[in-house]
Amino acid sequence: MKRNRSIRRLKVSADGEGVVSHAGVGMLRELAQDSGLVGALNAALADTYRGPWRHGPGRVLTDLAVAIADGAEAVTGIEVLGDRQDVFGPVASMPTAWRALDRVDAEHLPAVRAARAAAREKAWAAGAGPDLSQELAIDFDATITIAHSEKENAAATWKRTFGFHPLLAFLDRPEISCGEALAGLNRAGNAGSNTAADHITVLDLALAALPEQARPRPGDPDSVRVLARSDSAGATHAFAAACRDRGVGFSFGFPVDFRIKDIVDAIPEAAWYPAIETDGLREGAWVAEVTGNVDLSAWPEGSRLILRKERPHPGAQLTFTDVDGMRITAFLTDTPPGVVPGQLAGLELRHRQHARVEDRIRQAKATGLRNLPCRGWAENNAWLEVVLMATDLIAWTKLIAFADHPVLAKCEIAAFRYRVLHVAARVTRGGRQMRLRIDKAWRWAAAIATGWGRLRTAFG
Repeated sequence: MKRNRSIRRLKVSADGEGVVSHAGVGMLRELAQDSGLVGALNAALADTYRGPWRHGPGRVLTDLAVAIADGAEAVTGIEVLGDRQDVFGPVASMPTAWRALDRVDAEHLPAVRAARAAAREKAWAAGAGPDLSQELAIDFDATITIAHSEKENAAATWKRTFGFHPLLAFLDRPEISCGEALAGLNRAGNAGSNTAADHITVLDLALAALPEQARPRPGDPDSVRVLARSDSAGATHAFAAACRDRGVGFSFGFPVDFRIKDIVDAIPEAAWYPAIETDGLREGAWVAEVTGNVDLSAWPEGSRLILRKERPHPGAQLTFTDVDGMRITAFLTDTPPGVVPGQLAGLELRHRQHARVEDRIRQAKATGLRNLPCRGWAENNAWLEVVLMATDLIAWTKLIAFADHPVLAKCEIAAFRYRVLHVAARVTRGGRQMRLRIDKAWRWAAAIATGWGRLRTAFG
């Protein structure tokens, strides 16, 4: 009989020197500095100090964002960086981090958002920007954040839970696994899903977060094209009108009711066209336009209503609006014919890609959004902004450092931490220089070192 050999037991001691874990977070920390985010936040919050500071607010908040990107879910996570001061330099204590969040009150929150926008402009100029000749899609969606204790403005939610109901806007960046977090509006747990005023507020915040050259210019035929996408929660007349006023196109989910069901029954088979995927036809799905069959006079001129019918996946529950076993969905858009390749099927594919926002939110919840850890409303608003900073730092790092390395650019945050941020290294000194030597046995060591160099080169 063959025996299984036991694992090799190593002698364990706590006397290692020059060894660094989580070395990859240094990329994010340098990016926060080089993109101007640290300096812009310092300027935004300088008047909250009576004298010189030991740790600038920009450095403290970005260090907190880096810790969140690394997996921290509370302010105490900044202590992970504090344990690596030989690599990262001076890092603020947890009480100092709490005080930095306290400084971001309602009066200073707009300045913090402006600082993020300035950093985005610099990051885009360094190579993280999208192709402005193509349409930019901003996805809107809300999510529930559970609170496990009494916190200011925490309330019962429509899901019969207790907490908050923030509304978020992400710029879709399909070349990486995460979008850029343009804006977020923290709301009480009982906030409505289809509150038009909140959607308009977040739209304005999202447009302000874009660099000047990426904002739509109403009436200018050479303006960049920007599209607002949402599910049926955003399908309100006021939000559609606000998009039109700002030069933004829209593609909203449209509620399916008995009126739509009756229309479906009357559509001849010849009027249904096959739906498509990015690489061919979508099996078992068809689209049809019914703009002339529904009164859309209350919506902006040029609005179009498009239906899709599709065979549900096995095990799906049918609803009263399903026809002959087909799942019926609808969306409303003001994109004129001929603008999007593929005609109706192309418009439907573009709207269906709004579903990527669910992945963005899921990754954001794995990056500090799962819990708003503070008791005060203003502090939780500040925490939300720091979470958005963390999301952007990860996105910009992928776009600049790993654009030609899809395994790292398109992996989700958990894998990105394991592969890049948590990499081990050794610190050596010699020739008046300190070096960070990444573990050469690590599968992605060369890609990390190359990407780090690209970040430094991109910002000069």
